Amino acid sequence: MMFQMRAPAVAGMFYPGAAHALDRDVRRLLEQAQVQALASGLGPKALIVPHAGYVYSGPIAASAYATLVHAQHIRRVILLGPAHRVALHGMALSGAEMFSTPLGTVRVDQAGEAAIAHLPGVIVSPAAHAQEHSLEVQLPFLQVLLSDFVVLPVVVGQASADAVARVLECVWGGQETLIVVSSDLSHYLPYESAQEKDRATLHDILQWHPLASHEQACGRTPINGLLLAAQRRGLVPHLLDHRNSGDTAGDRSRVVGYAAIAFAEDAPRAG
Repeated sequence: MMFQMRAPAVAGMFYPGAAHALDRDVRRLLEQAQVQALASGLGPKALIVPHAGYVYSGPIAASAYATLVHAQHIRRVILLGPAHRVALHGMALSGAEMFSTPLGTVRVDQAGEAAIAHLPGVIVSPAAHAQEHSLEVQLPFLQVLLSDFVVLPVVVGQASADAVARVLECVWGGQETLIVVSSDLSHYLPYESAQEKDRATLHDILQWHPLASHEQACGRTPINGLLLAAQRRGLVPHLLDHRNSGDTAGDRSRVVGYAAIAFAEDAPRAG
């Protein structure tokens, strides 16, 4: 049987193109991450994770994914990221049945796609996914950590926070479902200016304030949709890591900001 496959577009550029090197690098990043236990003990329901090349944002991404080390209950990942390569009105499904990386293939959640395909602004656009890195770079971390899962990849273009939240609510699921929003923070500011701007952005997110500009985060739109849906569900945001490319592998004259944030249920209160 022939399956429509979304082939990797940035293997060998954003992350290693050889399977053994990619597996080694992801595991090393996870081993070096400082694991933060969440209050509920259940692990995160949602994560905000950066999407630059691993040499730049990989350590911060690992801080997010390290919360999943014991999360074998996850069987489905809803993956939302901003459109970088095409002008997109609404939100795009891929039209593919499988996504591949050097570590193998991941099945697309066909039932999940069917559940949101009727929503306003949701379209099928293989072109929106073909060269998009924001979703692809998340897959190797998930492949290393999760034994058996499907993914529902959605590229987000011009859309309202309400529209994104409706998509998330349709596929929210239970403990078997994880939501990952892919986003970097400020872009190409001097180191100190980026730190100041990113601190303000993180304050907004942690205080449930919608982001006002894509200059704060390229994934502003899916982040704002997640904020709506997560607040309605009573989740609590936790800042896990915040650094920029000047802290990892770049010079400090023009940096890109990164953060790892988890949304989880609050700890149960003693009776």
